[in-house]
Amino acid sequence: MTDDLQPRRRAVVFGYHNVGVRCLKVLLAAGVEVALVVTHEDSASENIWFESVITLCQAEGIPYITPADAKSPELLAQVQALRPDLMFSFYYRHMLPAELLAVAPAFNMHGSLLPEFRGRAPVNWAVLHGATVTGATLHEMTVKPDAGAIVSQMEVPILPDDTAHEVFGKVQVAAEQALWRVLPSLLDNSAPRLHNDLSKGGYFGGRKPEDGRIDWSQPGQQVYNLHRAVAPPYPGAFTDLDGVRYVIQRARLNGNFGNVVSLSLPPGLAVVDNCIFGVCGDGRMLTISSLTADGEPITAEQLHTRLAARA
Repeated sequence: MTDDLQPRRRAVVFGYHNVGVRCLKVLLAAGVEVALVVTHEDSASENIWFESVITLCQAEGIPYITPADAKSPELLAQVQALRPDLMFSFYYRHMLPAELLAVAPAFNMHGSLLPEFRGRAPVNWAVLHGATVTGATLHEMTVKPDAGAIVSQMEVPILPDDTAHEVFGKVQVAAEQALWRVLPSLLDNSAPRLHNDLSKGGYFGGRKPEDGRIDWSQPGQQVYNLHRAVAPPYPGAFTDLDGVRYVIQRARLNGNFGNVVSLSLPPGLAVVDNCIFGVCGDGRMLTISSLTADGEPITAEQLHTRLAARA
């Protein structure tokens, strides 16, 4: 039987963010009938720097809904009525209950190389912990998060100065490739199932803006990893001084004097030769090329004046 005589497989997709957009496009390119997309309304309190699943659905004429509760009986009934062959979750933010997972084989795209960095914000956690590699994993969905058998993985490097945003750009391409590579075997029910060894790796929770507070007593590499993990468009690593919140926008550990040990300066913000530095507990310094004070850019000269007034 030729491919064009094969019956189209029907899918329900739970998706959001760039990965939701890219993986939904993969399904459409492969001829999958996407009967429904379940997504989120954008939050007015969130910095929306990513692509819109809703915009894609509107352009492609795909029905979509934005239920507040993934556990609602109405959502379950709607999905059951569609009788999907497969279900996918691509960066959907709610856990799917057992009753919903029982409707059809369900697969989730996770932004790490499972079993590493299970849970929320996997890219940010990977950068924070100084990982040198990460990727995307498509796995079977179970009630326990990120615990199902692995179907496909794609690896990407984390370079020493990559921010989480830059790594996320690589991970979304890895997600697209991981899905594209395995999709034919998913559609004909021959996809592999690899053991997801939960005795390895670890589970991490969501991150809040407050988690970006800098402890200048920590070693330079640790402070730098925090900056990289939460650099814009994420909320940013910050320090409070005299009631003013200073947020690092751009910095390098190895730029300018970043490798110099400066034991004569106390930990915290400093200005030397009209350059802004963050002095860390081991004496290493971050060279800060862009800093804001209560949301407004501040120059080295302005910061120097403020610091001098405290002396």
